[in-house]
Amino acid sequence: MASLIEIRRRIRSVKNTQQITKAMKMVSAAKLRRAQDRVIAARPYAAMLDHVVRNLASAAAGSDVVESHPLLARRPEQRIQLVVVTADTGLAGGFNSNVIKLAHRFIREHSGQTVILELLGRKGRDYFRRRHSDFSGEHTTLFLRGSVEAAPARAIARGIVERFSKAEVDSVYIAVNHFRSVLSCELVIQKMLPVELPESGTETANYIFEQPAEKLLAEALPRYVENQIFRAMLESAAAYNAARMTAMDAATRNAGEVIDKLTLRMNRVRQASITGQIIEIVSGAAAQE
Repeated sequence: MASLIEIRRRIRSVKNTQQITKAMKMVSAAKLRRAQDRVIAARPYAAMLDHVVRNLASAAAGSDVVESHPLLARRPEQRIQLVVVTADTGLAGGFNSNVIKLAHRFIREHSGQTVILELLGRKGRDYFRRRHSDFSGEHTTLFLRGSVEAAPARAIARGIVERFSKAEVDSVYIAVNHFRSVLSCELVIQKMLPVELPESGTETANYIFEQPAEKLLAEALPRYVENQIFRAMLESAAAYNAARMTAMDAATRNAGEVIDKLTLRMNRVRQASITGQIIEIVSGAAAQE
């Protein structure tokens, strides 16, 4: 049985850990509020951009520009680009492992094709570096700053657009955690390229275009891809902070339960020690009579 000193040492250690997890929970809660506000603010823009692109495609349907645009080219999927968005740090429950499992399942389902990974986040980079051979790029420290920035997203999107335009890859997918609420996030694999446009006649253009619709569409498509990458990074950052806050809250509560159990055990050991000492005193007094 552990001594009283050892139990007290363990209680102090768990209390120190509890203070750390409680502080990390508060930090994650503050970050989550800002990240959640940015995600909510970005969603209407993304929805409107998608609507505009669809209307432009409908207005420009049948033109040579639409038919020959490199971001609309459809080819047999022999070389697939998969963008995997994880975090740079852990301590967030199953946040990173769930995305990695999703990417693994995608790779297995496309075992007959070549899957090339674009890794966003240190956790995904560290995992796939030892288990996968085809990479197009890796980007770390994207989520270590105070907030997700648009400039890295544009640079990543330009590289993806360039590879697809040069037919180095035949399609582009993204695996990411979408933020739903503080307690839940949604694992998503979304196709980015070629851009999925509505069939002819399914969308009605509600705009009067000052410039030709096909020219506007050619300029809007790269922006559409940039926005997809940036929004995925925002969604992942919000989902990560929610997962980390939940994990640290659970760790804090678990530490409290461990402290209670150790305190009860310490009291029992101390009571047993006191009882033993009383028995020794009584036995000594009885022996002297």
